[in-house]
Amino acid sequence: MKNTGNVIFSLFLMAVAGYVIYTASHWSFKTGFFPLAAAIPLMLLALLHLALQLLGPAEAIGERAAEAEFSNELPREMLRHRAIATFLWIAGFVLLVYLLSFPIAVPLFIFLYLKFQSDVNWLRSVALTAITWIFYHALFERLINLRFEPGWVQTTLGL
Repeated sequence: MKNTGNVIFSLFLMAVAGYVIYTASHWSFKTGFFPLAAAIPLMLLALLHLALQLLGPAEAIGERAAEAEFSNELPREMLRHRAIATFLWIAGFVLLVYLLSFPIAVPLFIFLYLKFQSDVNWLRSVALTAITWIFYHALFERLINLRFEPGWVQTTLGL
């Protein structure tokens, strides 16, 4: 066998995806949509990975296949600052969802991130936020008819 660890990992992912697909297929469409939307692509990708491991060309010993080269040229303080900033953006998104709910938090977060972290100009930030909100609203609220729980602010103020 070419790479036993990769084959075992692919089989494990296929087993997990298979279980999710089997279980979620017995649920209503609305309930099972998200698990199926995640598990079906996982099953296909794990199957593809397994096929490549078993049928693909053998890698030379010590050869790295498609690994990114990371530079150690950046100062540790800059790397630490970037890691902390990333963590704070993620924590901020979670806090926005808790306080304001998903339908408000998603476009607000997209706008704030584009404008203040990515230094995108105002027009592009507003345009990309609007496109994201339209896609989000059309998919989750119109097509799937998925209603999200109100945030803490809406619940507290009775909105």
